[in-house]
Amino acid sequence: MNKQQQQTRTAIIIGAGLVGSLWAVYLSKAGYAVTIYERRKDLRKTKMSAGRSINLAMSYRGWKGLDDVGVGDDIRKIAIPMYGRTMHYLDNSTSFQPYGNNNQAIYSVARGAINQQLMDIAESHTHTQIHFDEECIDVDLEGGKAVFRNTQTDAITTAEAEVVFGTDGAFSAVRYQALQKLDRFNYSQTYIEDGYREILLPANPDGSYKMAKETLHIWPRGRFMLIALPNFDGSFTCTLFMPFDNHKYCFNNLKTKQQVDDFFEDLFPDFYRMMPNVADEWENHPLSSLAIIRCFPWTHSKVALVGDAAHATVPFFGQGMNCGFEDCSVLWELMQKHDHNWAAIFKEYEVLRKPNGDAVQDLSLKNYLVMRDKVADPDFLLTQKIERRINYLYPESYFPLYTMVSFTNIAYTTALEKGEAQEAMMRQLIRKNHLTPDTDEATIDRIIHEFMKTNSSSK
Repeated sequence: MNKQQQQTRTAIIIGAGLVGSLWAVYLSKAGYAVTIYERRKDLRKTKMSAGRSINLAMSYRGWKGLDDVGVGDDIRKIAIPMYGRTMHYLDNSTSFQPYGNNNQAIYSVARGAINQQLMDIAESHTHTQIHFDEECIDVDLEGGKAVFRNTQTDAITTAEAEVVFGTDGAFSAVRYQALQKLDRFNYSQTYIEDGYREILLPANPDGSYKMAKETLHIWPRGRFMLIALPNFDGSFTCTLFMPFDNHKYCFNNLKTKQQVDDFFEDLFPDFYRMMPNVADEWENHPLSSLAIIRCFPWTHSKVALVGDAAHATVPFFGQGMNCGFEDCSVLWELMQKHDHNWAAIFKEYEVLRKPNGDAVQDLSLKNYLVMRDKVADPDFLLTQKIERRINYLYPESYFPLYTMVSFTNIAYTTALEKGEAQEAMMRQLIRKNHLTPDTDEATIDRIIHEFMKTNSSSK
């Protein structure tokens, strides 16, 4: 097919967020004239604080999604590597837990910064346009049409294209206006008991960081936790995750500034010393809820859901953006495989990605327990230490769960299944060999070699 014929292809993307903007770059590369409609204002023209939304953690799947279309290096310029977790305990002590071997890192990126960059890249393609202040009010699944209302003028616009993509987030208008009206469309929306509130920890007066920069900071407190991710301006975007109700420590028990002060002074003393005015900043960011969205089918006729619109999850494994970017790279591969036959592409896309969307949600919930509780558990830390050592000695044969999720593109379904099996195996190995945190490395290595030899021969 020649270039002129390719440019006659058209696509509509509803939602100019992270996934929508990246998917527009993919479609432009494939020769589509792309029109993006976004309900919000152009965030590039609105000053945003670094602490306006949960900072994102870019890992392997996200980088692959960016690199497959040649834009990864643009985003690396605005990303800060985090090589592990720094744990902050009640007694003011800290410890560092590496994410993997050989300086493996996840990367802190500000949501606004990466979104702006991806919109700029998308618009740099001649045949891509973004329209803001356009609320989707109807979608014709069979006709590839979408209707929009301009939030400033109330003007109604109807757009039509060969394919339409809903990349408009957890509370997707495309899903609500169209797919949810289909017979036998499955949909569930589940809020977890906990919510979150953000706090911006500012830089020192000289612009330096108040804590180590290239690490994720966690204050694990059993039923709740505080985390902090670095920003380029020396600040940290901090997020407190905690129940709304029914617990001694819950958001609805923190009603006054004095109660907020007492809470932080008692539970996060080192943080309180860095930010004694935390109570004054408390109301600057809203208290927000967290939901998991599951639905199926993700496609119908000329329309498909991508990213959070299909599989919104909670942020505790840092995989929401990464999973959405992986949707884009999978769709790209299927586009090549099926030569732009969207019926075939959509059918295989949802069969491949729906189980992984479910799995990443299960993994995210499991990792909340790890982050808020298990990271302070000596037994869990010993298991992690043994797993990292096995991965170091047998890098091609053994991948801990965190490594599978964050540093490979092994299917989320496989990671979930293998991770559970490996956890049970490690507990048995530790018990059988009476391993403790004080066991010397030579002994651990000998036991690991025996374990791997036995495990290999039993396959």
